[in-house]
Amino acid sequence: MQNFIEKYIKGDRVIWTIIVILSLYSLIMAYSSSSNLAFRLAGGNVVPFLMKHLLILVIGIVLIIYLQFFNFKYFSRLSQIGIFISIVLLFVTLLFGVNKGNASRWIMGFQPSDFAKLVLVIYVSRMLVYKKEVIKDFKLGLTPILWPIGIICALILPADFSTAAMLFIVCFIMLFVGGAKLKHLSAIVGVSIAGFGILILLNLAFPGLLPRVDTWQKRITSYESGSQKENYQAEMAKRAVANGFLFGKGPGKGHVKNDLYSAQSDFIYASSIEEFGSIMGGVGLVILYTILFFRSIRIMNKTESLFGSYVVFGLSFLMVFQSLINMGVGVNLFPVTGQPLPLISMGGTSIIFSCVSLGIIINISRTVYTDA
Repeated sequence: MQNFIEKYIKGDRVIWTIIVILSLYSLIMAYSSSSNLAFRLAGGNVVPFLMKHLLILVIGIVLIIYLQFFNFKYFSRLSQIGIFISIVLLFVTLLFGVNKGNASRWIMGFQPSDFAKLVLVIYVSRMLVYKKEVIKDFKLGLTPILWPIGIICALILPADFSTAAMLFIVCFIMLFVGGAKLKHLSAIVGVSIAGFGILILLNLAFPGLLPRVDTWQKRITSYESGSQKENYQAEMAKRAVANGFLFGKGPGKGHVKNDLYSAQSDFIYASSIEEFGSIMGGVGLVILYTILFFRSIRIMNKTESLFGSYVVFGLSFLMVFQSLINMGVGVNLFPVTGQPLPLISMGGTSIIFSCVSLGIIINISRTVYTDA
């Protein structure tokens, strides 16, 4: 085991430790929280879902190990191709993807938005390096970076508002870190809000024109009104949090998960608190993701590669931001968004691309921790 660790576990050991802890914890939660899914699809047998989750995690860990030896500078070039592949995949998914709840997010079991998030962060990092000298010039510096952000977020928006908004915010913060003028960024936000307002007005003027806008409005209004009928899952999640209190009911002993349709994904944080309590299952996870982010910031500040520093910041911020959104939904701080908890929620492409992101971060950390 010691030889294996010395040979294959490189880079930031603290981040590696967090990956192992979250992965093992996700297996416990996948087994425990998938009861509703198992009763609906497999006659109550949770083993197939657990084994699938385990297989995806193993593939993800293998990817991390492989990517830590890859020359991360090649990701800059690959992102040029990846950005166009992302646009094509998102467009095809929008037209021909699997439709669920008026949203087309999957094509052949694959969710292109997860791929697009990764590629866009890397591409923006590349462009921030190339436009460093003119980043304060809107036309020469910002415009070439804004068009891929705008196109990808616009293609994600019709099916998944929360992902589009989250990705836009992450890219916005990256532009700010990269030195863009605040007045330019403020103008971009203003235009984006105005565009979103136009969509709302169009849907109000022509009901049914944009079905997903109805869904967004319904989630927001039901959250604000606290309607139990319209916000059933969120109400069940609150009950799970209340049941867990400080120390939880114990592994596998939660009951609310049986009534939560998405206990294994969107509301896995609520399930975690019910079974392991607010201290371990709640605050404990927040601490792990926070440590992950601050270790990434340390890598960002220490690496000599400007491209590497932007990539580490962007990918880590995206992952931690997504985790905070999932946690906020789980404790009813935010309306239901559908964002999974990285490395813990059950899901194929989400776990795979979270692992790819972590593999890239660890890869760049090897330039800092030369003894690794």
